Amino acid sequence: MRTIAVVGASLAGLTATRALRDQGFEGRIVVIGEEARAPYDRPPLSKEFLAGKFSEADLELSTPEDDALEAEWRLGRTATGLDTGDRAVVLDDGERIAADGVVVATGARARSLRGELPDGVHTLRTFDDAVALREELVPGARLVIIGAGFIGSEIASTAVGLGVEVDVVEAARVPLLKPLGAEMGEVCAGLHATEGVRLHTGAMLAELVGGERVTAVRLSDGRELPADVVVVGIGAEPCVEWLHGSGVDLDDGVVTDAQGATNVPGVFAVGDCANSHRNYLGSSRRLEHWTNAVQQPVAAASALLGRSYEPPAHHEVPYFWSDQYGHKIQFAGHRTEGSRIEVLEGSLEALDFLALYRGQDGNPEAVLAIDRARPFGRWRRQLAGSMPALR
Repeated sequence: MRTIAVVGASLAGLTATRALRDQGFEGRIVVIGEEARAPYDRPPLSKEFLAGKFSEADLELSTPEDDALEAEWRLGRTATGLDTGDRAVVLDDGERIAADGVVVATGARARSLRGELPDGVHTLRTFDDAVALREELVPGARLVIIGAGFIGSEIASTAVGLGVEVDVVEAARVPLLKPLGAEMGEVCAGLHATEGVRLHTGAMLAELVGGERVTAVRLSDGRELPADVVVVGIGAEPCVEWLHGSGVDLDDGVVTDAQGATNVPGVFAVGDCANSHRNYLGSSRRLEHWTNAVQQPVAAASALLGRSYEPPAHHEVPYFWSDQYGHKIQFAGHRTEGSRIEVLEGSLEALDFLALYRGQDGNPEAVLAIDRARPFGRWRRQLAGSMPALR
């Protein structure tokens, strides 16, 4: 191989570039990024940066050592197509970057509401999103968040600390119902209550009220929540439309095997945009987690270069964390319906515990902890050996 194109210049793209060099690739690497700024860390956008505790420089992912990568950076440029016949990435200005290998790391974008939206309505995914939202979170402002997932809950936590009045609207009966289940979702609801955040569960958005600027949120049951600012936190969708017609299989992202290889030879996908086979499940899933974006590109780079690579066993187990209201929530594994929860340490009422999920066969399948990092780390490693799909 002489040239590899990495499409996407965020965490997964940067990690893929580093991995290619670490594994001995000495050819040309071209990195294409839609945003004009250098790679930056996204998790602090909803926390330290939104709170004014981090500067733009604090978000930078690149280090002085990355100068040795000798990559060609095409920032502020968008990939509009992939010509798999010539193995070339087509850019928005018509430039074609011919490559022997392609790593797709285009990530995901925040889902928004349809139609023209009034001023004061935000999503949070990019640096510019965070800057715009931060300017409006002033003391006394009334914020309504649509969605009590991780991003919505983290924004609520940060906003309360800034003196903002917060309402959170969630369609499900508890926050985080899908990943954590009803019992642990109810526990997470208690986190909001500790700081006076008003949580409206089982509630659907009917419409935004106001003219040029939003003034309230009307719910499907007729209630109106006054709002100076609204954040839509209803998930993300993979940025893969540029691959339509390329011949690359798409299904809720780019379909890949466990190492990130697509159905097109020499084309790999990693990070938030990759719907990859997960060995722990025995099926495919797209993971929008920071940990996946730093682990999967290493395996993909190895496979692209024809190198052998055996990841640590616990890398097979999905892992995510969230910082809310001064607490660290950590989860590893995959919860199935009908699982049974055992609290092994601490107390749910104290919001300081470690809980184990056991599947219907009695085997451990997931672990959840709040402020129990050390025992959580041990259980995360143990899960790799206890999951049936990994034995």
